[in-house]
Amino acid sequence: MTEQIYNSDAYQKEIQSEIIDIGEDYLILDKTIFFPGGGGQPNDLGHLSLNNERFEVVKVKWQDGQITHFIDNNECKKFSIGDSVNCVIDWERRHKLMRTHTSLHILCGVIWRDYKASVTGGNMEPLKGRMDFEFPSLSAELTKEIEEKINLEVQKDRKISVDFLPRKEAFEIPDLIRTKVNLLPESLKIIRTINIEGLDLQADGGTHVSSTSEVGYISITGHESKGKINKRLRIQVLDSKNI
Repeated sequence: MTEQIYNSDAYQKEIQSEIIDIGEDYLILDKTIFFPGGGGQPNDLGHLSLNNERFEVVKVKWQDGQITHFIDNNECKKFSIGDSVNCVIDWERRHKLMRTHTSLHILCGVIWRDYKASVTGGNMEPLKGRMDFEFPSLSAELTKEIEEKINLEVQKDRKISVDFLPRKEAFEIPDLIRTKVNLLPESLKIIRTINIEGLDLQADGGTHVSSTSEVGYISITGHESKGKINKRLRIQVLDSKNI
């Protein structure tokens, strides 16, 4: 299995890795900083370097139990098993996704704490996202109230930490799963958690910033009904409230 550096250190931008397998249009590395996508967060992009030649990584995903790095223009023939490659992620894009993902956890944490509404879906792109909740109704006034509350949590500069727990121990934590349906497969024996200190503790596989203040400002840009008790909130992540 590829060592998943992004799981424990989301701030690693560049590493040396060894190629352990080669497909027709993808490489498998002994370790990676590229997040392969999941939980609504897109995969990372970036490039690999070998012998002073640069190769664009255009997609990263789980495939047959392995993290596969797809190379632009099907140039995998230029690599050999055992080659040492320099891996560099598109950091600007990654950091935007980290801020966005953390923003959605802040939103989820506040709504669970204050309104006890479960998550029914979500998705994100750099600096934009949406999350669906089990709300019977959602007014403009309530939306404004939620925006004020989530940005108060940003200002509190809450520390964010990652932990890895045995499945049995993890599921002893109350409200660890915030989604309406538990999507964690039974085969997953170690559960990764993201803890926004004093606000939110969830099972999660994505990348996050290290404190809430790093997010910036979370603007709720819209709300809509997606069903009788299913309401959607859309967010945009800004550098400051005045943007």
